[in-house]
Amino acid sequence: MEEILVLGCGNILYGDDGFGPAVTDYLNANYKIPKNASVVNVGLASRGFIFDILLSEKRPKRVVIIDAIAHSDRKAGEIFEVPLSNLVKEKVDDFSFHQGPASNMLKELRDNGVEVIIIACQPENIPREMTCGLSSVVQNSVPKASELIYNKYLRVH
Repeated sequence: MEEILVLGCGNILYGDDGFGPAVTDYLNANYKIPKNASVVNVGLASRGFIFDILLSEKRPKRVVIIDAIAHSDRKAGEIFEVPLSNLVKEKVDDFSFHQGPASNMLKELRDNGVEVIIIACQPENIPREMTCGLSSVVQNSVPKASELIYNKYLRVH
């Protein structure tokens, strides 16, 4: 188990919902990931992945969740951090559109000494039917989010 885990959550088959996986792919392709960290595209398996971390005797010190999260006060493509305490009530059981990590599991991780950070992007389009590919505004946010995550949460200081 690495000290830092960066988890890209989302469904690449539903437009901007693929933001998290796009960021992890971009980070792995364009940055030198420190030896104490792993950057993983967990796609739709985020709930199980978080559950496995909870059951593990050795846990990371920090988990960074990357996801597309619709927020009424944000512009499409905007990157923002979501404190666990600010997750809206309708997301208590299911963290995101695609059944990602439940907020109660993330809170349990936090309560057991793991720093939990959620980096979100305001989606422009999450279609009802399968449509691959991010909107251009969200695609343009992938390098920006990657730089933020690398410099603030991954880079060895």
